[in-house]
Amino acid sequence: MQDGSSPMPVITLAGDQADSVTWMVDALVHFLLIDFAIRVLLITFVLIRKSKQPQTALTWVILLMGLPILGFVLYGLFGEERFGYFRKKRHAAAVKRVDMPGVHANSVAENRVALQMTSSQIASLAEQVSGSAPVSGNQITLLGDSERFVTMLSADIRAAEEEVHLLFFIYLDDAAGQMVADAMIEAAKKGVVCRLLVDAVGSKRFLRSKLVHTMREHGIEVVGALPVNPIRMLFSRLDLRNHRKIAVIDGQIGYTGSNNLAEAAFAIKPDFAPWVDCSIRIDGPATKELQILFIEDWHFETGKLPEVPLNRQPKNREQGLPVQIIATGPNFYNEATTQIVQACIHQASHELVLTTPYFVPDETTIKNLCVCARRGVQTTLVVPARNDSWMVAAASRSNYEPLLNAGVDIHEFNGGLLHAKTITIDREIGVVMSANLDRRSFNLNFECGGIIYDSDFAVQLRDLQQSYIERSGRIEEHEWLKRGLARRVGNTLAGFLSPIL
Repeated sequence: MQDGSSPMPVITLAGDQADSVTWMVDALVHFLLIDFAIRVLLITFVLIRKSKQPQTALTWVILLMGLPILGFVLYGLFGEERFGYFRKKRHAAAVKRVDMPGVHANSVAENRVALQMTSSQIASLAEQVSGSAPVSGNQITLLGDSERFVTMLSADIRAAEEEVHLLFFIYLDDAAGQMVADAMIEAAKKGVVCRLLVDAVGSKRFLRSKLVHTMREHGIEVVGALPVNPIRMLFSRLDLRNHRKIAVIDGQIGYTGSNNLAEAAFAIKPDFAPWVDCSIRIDGPATKELQILFIEDWHFETGKLPEVPLNRQPKNREQGLPVQIIATGPNFYNEATTQIVQACIHQASHELVLTTPYFVPDETTIKNLCVCARRGVQTTLVVPARNDSWMVAAASRSNYEPLLNAGVDIHEFNGGLLHAKTITIDREIGVVMSANLDRRSFNLNFECGGIIYDSDFAVQLRDLQQSYIERSGRIEEHEWLKRGLARRVGNTLAGFLSPIL
């Protein structure tokens, strides 16, 4: 060469080696083309889905583009709100068979005398999206202590004369679970029909325990709801759960709220104990709506319709309160919880207090809370300081800045894991439910709860909420804005994923 440098070495491949390299290049090109085609198809599918909120769709688009293989798997498992075709048909058939004319309470229009006009607006919406109207004549006991909840429930079960129906997301084989099981066994020995429905994932340890075997030996029917197996995961989401908490005794006494059947120490997650819950005991006509929900879910899981006279009317209690049972789930109007919560926010004129363990709502709910505070309503949110899900906790905190800027008071509870799901509106209306303020409860899970249209009850519930606030630390906006870069980035990333948490 003219510059005197050494000639470039020439690498010559043997025929077999050249063919091998060509094959590898071709395979890689085909793989990339197939991968690109799959991503384009999935992204197109995500974008044209009417049920997808824009923020949720955008999150999935970015995940599918950035994590092609993992994104594809995740979308297949969790991207669609799939209940399963046959499950939908079976559940619809169960609801149709149970929801006969005359079974439910009269409509809001017929009960309007018992409600103030402002209350009837929430009641009308809740009836439209959930299916049941408020009914008067109920004695309500607020239960803010888990031990008292289990003690009262066990006593009611022991006093049962006809049937005991329990439905819980989590049932633990601990002292609380044993106490309730003993009460059911005692009732069964008297000839009382006892049925227990638990979520197959939330109560998986219980369903494999000796306690279940003992209960079944004494004639108690125990069933796992929404069981998981490799075949089902092809047709429905694994994380779609029955998150309801329901107890019905003789069709007269009912329980609902946030309590699972477990001690406050919560043996499966003791590091976050005690779990602080809130439920209500209903003695009166509203219990019938809880009975209907249990029968629908039982029929859906077993194909059997319990021999319970649905035309049996629970006794009215003197000076009883108007109560409306709300039920939501993937086979109902699936934005029911969202719209009921937003109606409560819009209804508030001077005070709104919400407590929840998991605060990852949709963008509209966040904006409505901001508007609520800006129009002069004292708006307060109480959440746990320590959460059993670090990702959810980080996603929750990603919403703090706009809320604080709008004037929302945020308190982080330091007395354990605050698991109570409550709302009070102007100390006039109280809501106690199983639903969290997150997208899972808003759009996926089967949930239930009660709206109590009574100022005395609302004040009592507000006092309980105040006890949570007094054991909490208030988040100050100026201090929150000074948090470190790592926390800011972590919260932002978790917030980005919040539409799919």
